[in-house]
Amino acid sequence: MAKTLVVVESPAKAKTINKYLGNNYVVLASMGHVRDLPKNKLGVDVDEGFRPDYVVIPDRAKVIKELKAAAKSASEIFVATDPDREGEAIGWHLAEELGTKKRKVRRLMFNEITKKAVLEAVANPGEIDMNMVDAQQARRVLDRLVGYKISPLLWDKVRRGLSAGRVQSVALKLICDREREIEAFVAEEYWHVTARLAAALPPEFDARLARKGSAAVKITNEAESKAVLADLAKAPFVVSSVQTKERKKNPVPPFITSKLQQASRFPVKKTMMVAQQLYEGIELPGEDAAIGLITYMRTDSVRVADQALVDAREHIGKVYGAEYLPAKANQYRVKQTAQDAHEAIRPTSMAYPPEAVRAQLTPDQFSLYRLIWNRFIASQMVPATFDETTIEISAGDYLFRAKGSVPKFAGWLAVYGSAKEEAEESERTERPAPKPGIQADGDDEGGSTLLPAVKEGQTLKVKGLTPEQKFTQPPARFNEGSLVKALEENGIGRPSTYASIINVLQSREYVNKTEGRFKATVLGRRLVDTLLHPAFDDILDIEYTARMEDQLDQIEEGTGQFAKVLATFYKKFVKDLKHAEKIMPSFKEGLPTEVVCEKCGAPMVEKAGKFGIFLACSTYPACDSTKEIEAPDPATEEMEEICDNCGKPMILKRGRFGMFLACTGYPECKTTRKVIATKLGVSAAKADQVLDEVCPNCGKNLVVKHGRFGEFTACTGYPECKYVKQQLTGLKCPKDGGDVAERKSRRGKVFYGCVNYPKCDFTLWNKPILETCPSCKRPFLVEKITKRHGRQLLCSNEECGYARSEALDEVTA
Repeated sequence: MAKTLVVVESPAKAKTINKYLGNNYVVLASMGHVRDLPKNKLGVDVDEGFRPDYVVIPDRAKVIKELKAAAKSASEIFVATDPDREGEAIGWHLAEELGTKKRKVRRLMFNEITKKAVLEAVANPGEIDMNMVDAQQARRVLDRLVGYKISPLLWDKVRRGLSAGRVQSVALKLICDREREIEAFVAEEYWHVTARLAAALPPEFDARLARKGSAAVKITNEAESKAVLADLAKAPFVVSSVQTKERKKNPVPPFITSKLQQASRFPVKKTMMVAQQLYEGIELPGEDAAIGLITYMRTDSVRVADQALVDAREHIGKVYGAEYLPAKANQYRVKQTAQDAHEAIRPTSMAYPPEAVRAQLTPDQFSLYRLIWNRFIASQMVPATFDETTIEISAGDYLFRAKGSVPKFAGWLAVYGSAKEEAEESERTERPAPKPGIQADGDDEGGSTLLPAVKEGQTLKVKGLTPEQKFTQPPARFNEGSLVKALEENGIGRPSTYASIINVLQSREYVNKTEGRFKATVLGRRLVDTLLHPAFDDILDIEYTARMEDQLDQIEEGTGQFAKVLATFYKKFVKDLKHAEKIMPSFKEGLPTEVVCEKCGAPMVEKAGKFGIFLACSTYPACDSTKEIEAPDPATEEMEEICDNCGKPMILKRGRFGMFLACTGYPECKTTRKVIATKLGVSAAKADQVLDEVCPNCGKNLVVKHGRFGEFTACTGYPECKYVKQQLTGLKCPKDGGDVAERKSRRGKVFYGCVNYPKCDFTLWNKPILETCPSCKRPFLVEKITKRHGRQLLCSNEECGYARSEALDEVTA
């Protein structure tokens, strides 16, 4: 009997759903995206309505083959990819590969991986939403156009490996702008005067000077503070007013993606990874299959399903009591730009409170699950109430103020118990970010303390008057949470992209992360201030980028057209590109500075090197003097890597030659490890893996090592034996039939030669491509990349002369 094929993205999700559906279904994983734009060309037909030209991702060719084989014998085919734009696009790509004219691929949509949700989806299959697909495609095409066109300019003017993504560039500008504000900030002195007072009944309390006459008091130096103290020396302190009122603190909505990223104690990338684990399913005792503990974690909607509200209210009444329940379920306003088909991030069932499943969770999973659980339960409870008292005290022409707050009813705060910090952090995510600029140190006027019972007209005893010098503080650098908050509030990007944006900024070394906060590097600042500005001001403009996001959202809503949105953008973008080619300065030639060379007295210029921007003498090579522009930053952040020698955590550091991992046990333990920067972020190099294979030169074991350019296999006898297993190209030598391998010259230049050298002297300076020459039928072509012609495929037979131009690809963020 033929079975129904269901395709999901991950193996973990496939395993869980397979158990729910039973033997009549086959659930397979696509391992994420199966098709993408090609790497060797633009892949977008600008003249045909920006039609993308997709190809199967090479790493997914085997997966597609297996899926097609399963699809042939399947009675029905369903795609059950994630319920967002990216998931819809993956589902469409799968349908394009697996579907036929006779047999349509249908869509299963569920917001949580529970048996009930999955079975309901199977009973009510739908169609792929092409508006959502077009919205994702528009973003992908737009990012390809920006990255593909700007990055080669940066490679020509600075060095290869740089990129300028559509959203990444605005995020970097926010960080650079904040650094400029910090540098321009001038601290201002101010003083507080605090009176320690006692009434007839305890306790003693502090009151802060607030006004002089009808104006707010402002003390700017020590002399002014002494003058105030002299005025107060003999003044009676009399209670002028006592006001007590009830204050409510309302609960906050359940988490959306960006708020969870801000409230979590983990980096954004790790937060999403742990949330994915909770969503895809945890093995629990007594259950036939893994249980998804939370709903889908990529959402910008605070909507909650009716049944979930009923279950939450029942739980609250049972655990906390009827007085903690509002008359009806709390409803929260959904943002206009939210995809309201989704729900907020919430627990899938009240049957699995955090403590009940703690034994089955890792510490990180438990921490995040408890955070999500508490926020959801609290969101459906009544407000917390406080009795807030304000006492104003007259002292001659001066007015002092003291504030006190006493909890009256815990309300939603009862969920957090003694974990007040968690409640405060959860609430803080809903407040607007503080405006950049001059900020005080956050002292609250009058403070908040326990106050005694007093009456108007009552004279208080002065126990002491304390002047305290303060200084205004510069705006803080962004950490991951505050950067996400700034991106969200400015409408830049979408929650699902924030983790990748942050990773790209770090991996490209545009920013350093010191003590958990981002600081733009010289390279990052030059990219924003000198290279992208002024030619690409639109791409750096926050409002422009936010408007573009809105237009992309309109495609999803069906009110915007894919080709029209892209055409409007591209028309202006092409003009900017031409302008940039003329005015963008070259760091390869050197940017003039006012710094003088200490060796020869000539002016120095800014140049770009392997490890960033540096100063070099303008007379090079006559004078080879160089100088760093900025000192290397100290330790940045702890990573989830353990020292192989002592077992202590390792920390990411930055030296003059880039980033590396160092043991926190230094100086007792001096272990270090390489790190590798990729488009997905910074990660530790893999530990050496000793092989059973032996070295053909000395007989010792070979080892797989990680270097700057990836894995390579070498002899464990290094440095005595310098054997390195060569990287074969797949081409057979036309002279003696031996393998042709990638090699390096004494100067480090890559070339390709026969492994039988020196017996065979066959070499190529250009990379061989296993494609038969259409003209002379030679079994291979060679790849040549130049500034003038870009990427060309040529015949190595000089008598043939065959040549074909190909487009360069670029990695976009």
